Amino acid sequence: MKMAVLVRTDLDMGKGKIAAQVAHAAVSLVLEIVQKRSKAEWKEWLEMWINQGQPKIVLKVKNLDELLEKYNKALQSGLPATIIQDAGKTQIEPGTITCAGIGPGPEEMIDNITGDLKLL
Repeated sequence: MKMAVLVRTDLDMGKGKIAAQVAHAAVSLVLEIVQKRSKAEWKEWLEMWINQGQPKIVLKVKNLDELLEKYNKALQSGLPATIIQDAGKTQIEPGTITCAGIGPGPEEMIDNITGDLKLL
């Protein structure tokens, strides 16, 4: 099990901003599974992921189009996925999509979608 967070590199966010956006994605994915009517399979994956130490990987995407392509593939594959839009209080315009989170889910499923991306 793992979680992947995809970060747009075309926005030139600072390190702290990126860290905050990645945290938003990770928390949003977990909350979506816990608080909403999610698939039973997702709840099982979440529990396994927690028990395995909550492994995460942060990857870079070159722009919004690439981010949305990966996000949509994740949804089509049956994985939990979320989009993070910035509130616009610091470096980025309000509503800008900064990153996407995928998972937690089986490593193979996530790798099939994100395997061509490089580490941030």
